[in-house]
Amino acid sequence: MSSPEPTTKPQPAILVCEDGRTFHGRAFGATGEALGEGVFATGMSGYQETLTDPSYYGQVVIATAPHIGNTGWNDEDAESHRIWVSGYVVRDPAPRPSNWRSTRSLDDELIAQGVVGISHIDTRALTRHLRDQGAMRVGISSTSTDVAGLLDRVRRHPPMEGADLVRHVTCAEPYVVPAQGARRARVAAVDLGIKTNTPRELAERGVEVHVLPAGSSIHELLGSHPDGVFFSNGPGDPATADHAVELARAALTAGVPVFGICFGHQVVGRALGFGTYKLKYGHRGINQPVLDRRTNRIDITSHNHGFALRVPLSEQVEIEFGTVAVSHICLNDDVVEGLELTRDDRLLAFTVQYHPEAAAGPHDAEYLFDRFINMLSTTEGPN
Repeated sequence: MSSPEPTTKPQPAILVCEDGRTFHGRAFGATGEALGEGVFATGMSGYQETLTDPSYYGQVVIATAPHIGNTGWNDEDAESHRIWVSGYVVRDPAPRPSNWRSTRSLDDELIAQGVVGISHIDTRALTRHLRDQGAMRVGISSTSTDVAGLLDRVRRHPPMEGADLVRHVTCAEPYVVPAQGARRARVAAVDLGIKTNTPRELAERGVEVHVLPAGSSIHELLGSHPDGVFFSNGPGDPATADHAVELARAALTAGVPVFGICFGHQVVGRALGFGTYKLKYGHRGINQPVLDRRTNRIDITSHNHGFALRVPLSEQVEIEFGTVAVSHICLNDDVVEGLELTRDDRLLAFTVQYHPEAAAGPHDAEYLFDRFINMLSTTEGPN
């Protein structure tokens, strides 16, 4: 009779919130320490897309779904070239993946990319704490159980308010995603943290996408004579994105149709003259209900944002570019989820706070790309 295989005692880990709330669990992913803003994501699937979304740069993500890692990791579903989260928190990681597309486990990928995590903690209690007290800085350590020392480092870590993070995630050089089939239009996309599926969605509709670094000049933005300009999602505080706001104003001044999503929604909103503010705990997940006020249609949408625009919900606002109205609102808390800019009954620009590229997430809002394409075919831009 063979002897049982020896078991390895799980390596302990701790998570400490900036208000001192502490959770004890097990090491998950790479061994080390992680600091960042603690936020919870409510999606029951799509963890690979979440982890590789540049919008999560600087954040420790808490998965509210209890079982994470069931489908492993593959080489097709990543939304960028790397994992961007500062740390990852789960309750019950899958001991082994079970999916025909999987090539390795989530744990293996976290280790390979040096991402520190923690498992086997009460993620429901942590989520309720962040929901009640608000998003706050947290720290994870699997190298020390010194709570006081980690708490001190958490409190010295920079907060998300005032954080200029786009420069860390934008592309270093411009690149082009060719149109699939006959080219119908050309779009300049400002990379504030763009996800892979966004230019793919445009390319599938016959758009040649010129992806530009966030620091591009106005000449570089308009130099390719785009039929439209797109502002992507991204991380950090939109109040710091002054250069992106200047690019948005330049596009609006030139009469080029503009579409912005997530961080890009906030950037375009600032270009239209509105301010931003930090939400108590933000919207993150793939199950957020949004009302289209024009049609009374309700979409279930993918979100990742901790800031919002401060725009009057009940009235249209006249600005130098035309008339601005709130087109979409979140049904959970009435946060502004979309804007429309019109002049003489013609749509000049529109934005949404959520992710119509559906990676990860439902496909309810993909029609917004078609709406943008229709703007390009009916609006005259620069020659």
